[in-house]
Amino acid sequence: MTSRLPVFPLGTVLFPGLVLPLHIFEERYRDLVKHLLSRPDGDSREFGVVAIRQGWETLPTAAPPGPPSTQPPRLGPVPTTTPLPPPPAAVPAGPGDVALHEIGCTAELRQVTELPDGRYDIVTVGRRRFRVISIDKESEPYLMAEVEWLPEPEGQEELADLLAPRVLAVFRQYLTLIRADEQELTEQLPEDPTVLSHLVAATAALTLEDRQKLLATPDTAARLRSELRLLSREAALLRQVRAVPVPLRELAVPASPN
Repeated sequence: MTSRLPVFPLGTVLFPGLVLPLHIFEERYRDLVKHLLSRPDGDSREFGVVAIRQGWETLPTAAPPGPPSTQPPRLGPVPTTTPLPPPPAAVPAGPGDVALHEIGCTAELRQVTELPDGRYDIVTVGRRRFRVISIDKESEPYLMAEVEWLPEPEGQEELADLLAPRVLAVFRQYLTLIRADEQELTEQLPEDPTVLSHLVAATAALTLEDRQKLLATPDTAARLRSELRLLSREAALLRQVRAVPVPLRELAVPASPN
């Protein structure tokens, strides 16, 4: 069964349960916010966030997704190692438009602040994954998509329960290598395997392609297994970087605008 969903193309990957603040300035996306706000109480106020695979788009600005708390982990940029295999094929939004990744996540509208000039600052939370079947750019000012929902499959819970403590332990080690206040962050880390898998994917310093691949991974156990490999590689690289006798700031790479 498919559904129609408004879509934001963004230069970031959203995961279920993670917070995504957005600054809405373009007129067509202002229209979308107004449409969502006009829905009756109790109706879903969600739209799809899909990462751009190729091309450019005039976009609302987005901060990196963070966990649902008032103080999300501020994880600085660190080098990345071997990326995951390529994510699923891109979905073209139309002739001459951006190409979007196939898998996205809905963002549920939680807070809205309207600015004097008509722009909006909004806070959203990732809710559920979907696959883009087709894109409609004619019926509304913003993109609409026919989507297929991707619920978390059952049957891998026991394996996920076994993998979660291992991923949690490696993630804590990883945090000690990039943060001085590791204790503060580890106290906030979830033990639920699915929630942990989404938090690690969103907050570890991974490429957009790696994050997209993790979002497209069909179940929690497979996602945790991939994250265990990625975190182990990242931690090993960070230990090597720390052993280099030069200031770390000289090794820094400028952050991507996305």
